[in-house]
Amino acid sequence: MGEFADGLAAVPLIWRIAAGAVLGAIIGSFLATLAIRWPQGESASAGRSRCDSCDQTLGVFDLIPLIGYFANRGRCRNCRAVIDQIHPLTEIAAALVGALAISIQPNLHGVAGAILGWALLLLAVLDIRHFWLPDRVTLPLILVGLGAAWMFGAPSPLSAAIGAAAGYLLLTIINLLYRALRGRNGLGGGDSKLMAAIGAWLGWEMLPLILLLASTSGLIAVLIFAVRGRAISGADRLPFGAFLALVAWPLWLARDALGGILPGL
Repeated sequence: MGEFADGLAAVPLIWRIAAGAVLGAIIGSFLATLAIRWPQGESASAGRSRCDSCDQTLGVFDLIPLIGYFANRGRCRNCRAVIDQIHPLTEIAAALVGALAISIQPNLHGVAGAILGWALLLLAVLDIRHFWLPDRVTLPLILVGLGAAWMFGAPSPLSAAIGAAAGYLLLTIINLLYRALRGRNGLGGGDSKLMAAIGAWLGWEMLPLILLLASTSGLIAVLIFAVRGRAISGADRLPFGAFLALVAWPLWLARDALGGILPGL
């Protein structure tokens, strides 16, 4: 592991950024396919890649992340249907995750952080589009986070274990209180499991800040909807898991800087 870390750190920064971005874009293409097919009960790995509209098998050039999309002007070459923007947006986001993780942490910890970012990106997309945080992503993410804490020591294994338990209990208790007051759930079970995964990766000390920033992001989204003429009522659903995911990964990146502010990190 030490030899890998030393070798990766010796690679010039521009090449680390490029490699992380290319790998991220490739993974982002797969994540976009997952986000489209999973909710429909389909497997993303079964069969060849195809157009979402006409089912035409895609050629090699069409499968090149971002390049294929922009070269075809965002349309299928066969049927000219508009390609779902989830493809380029997810590929760009995943490329940024890969580039930032490997450039800031040029070691196995950075690779683990990239995996965290890509998993959170998939969960954010699924929650925004379908209000769905699948156990097959959140539960393994908890275990991998605990393993990463044991391997890298940041956060400490104890902080990660407490974070996983506290993260789950925190949102579960909030939902129970909300249901007692309003007679319905305010959060889904997937939100609690995602918070557990985030606690495992970042430690219990980060949970209050994550909850504060995610809640603030949700309020900002409500205000934006209101300004644009779409009022949000108490019966409307918001993808809170997406807000959790979108604030958790930047905080993972900033962990070293925050260590001087939040004791125990």
